[in-house]
Amino acid sequence: MSELKKITIKRPDDWHLHLRDGEVLNTVLPYSSRDYGRGIIMPNLVPPLKKMAEIIAYKDRILAALPAGHQFKPLMTAYLSDDTSADEIISGYQNGILSAVKLYPAHATTNSAHGVSSIQSVLPVLEAMQKQGVPLLIHGEVTDPAIDVFDREARFIDTILLPLMKALPELKVVLEHVTTQDAAALILEGPHNLAATVTPQHIFLNRNALFQGGLRPHNYCLPILKKENHRNSLTKAVTSGCDRFFLGTDSAPHPKNSKESACGCAGAFNALTALSLYAQVFEQENALDKLEAFTSINGPKFYQLPVNTDSITLIKQQYIVPNFIMTADDREIVPFLAGETLNWSILR
Repeated sequence: MSELKKITIKRPDDWHLHLRDGEVLNTVLPYSSRDYGRGIIMPNLVPPLKKMAEIIAYKDRILAALPAGHQFKPLMTAYLSDDTSADEIISGYQNGILSAVKLYPAHATTNSAHGVSSIQSVLPVLEAMQKQGVPLLIHGEVTDPAIDVFDREARFIDTILLPLMKALPELKVVLEHVTTQDAAALILEGPHNLAATVTPQHIFLNRNALFQGGLRPHNYCLPILKKENHRNSLTKAVTSGCDRFFLGTDSAPHPKNSKESACGCAGAFNALTALSLYAQVFEQENALDKLEAFTSINGPKFYQLPVNTDSITLIKQQYIVPNFIMTADDREIVPFLAGETLNWSILR
């Protein structure tokens, strides 16, 4: 029997992670904290995390939920809204409370009702962030109901992001969970201060996966999966070696009954599957030699943080994704690709 293929990489970081709160936090955190060194933690709780005291308290809850022996470091973000104080953001960043600020267009995704109504309403905050080097993380979709849901990222780039970067050319921006060939081309051709996170689902599946054999609610996320030409262009860009693409799972757990309902929630809980899927896609593109940079080096470089010193090993061995995990209060959470067999596993 031939020896199994292995690849050892510096411990990755997750630059876009939803951990929720309460029993869901306690249940899902160990799946991220065992494999990743750090995580950029999303602030769209209910209510959203806008004030430094709220952010500190949430970080304390995350640290209290860490399993013994896990060294995971949560990197906290503030929820940008029309009433955000520039002074509070800058103070939070300078005092090490914040690593970044998150911009959700109002009503763009889960728990985003308190998001930004227009760039003009937060321009003084963004100007201060540019001056101090505070990264802005953007959910890049317009929310106009007249715009087709599959076109909202491309429209955001043209009408909001490009004018913003022209007005504030040195603002550090991460366009999160990019999904289109438009975004891929923008990052490849863009300035040093513009980067993007990429989820496993957006380079592994196209929009057909939403409807195969019936409606597939656990493949529903926002931004929504796109056509194959977009998936292919994004995959080529991510595996090209460009150092402004990096890992951001956007792992977003919801209880099963919230996903499988008449108005199901958007989000893919992929903490169990993400690294296996990234490895599978990079292997398909003959780019396993570029996987470590994407998972473990490009993100720290953009955030001006050290690369993790320890490592993990991925092995070419089948992994069957569990059908569900249970919270302590008896709620099922269904992982992304539940019940399916993946080609790569993490050596434990």
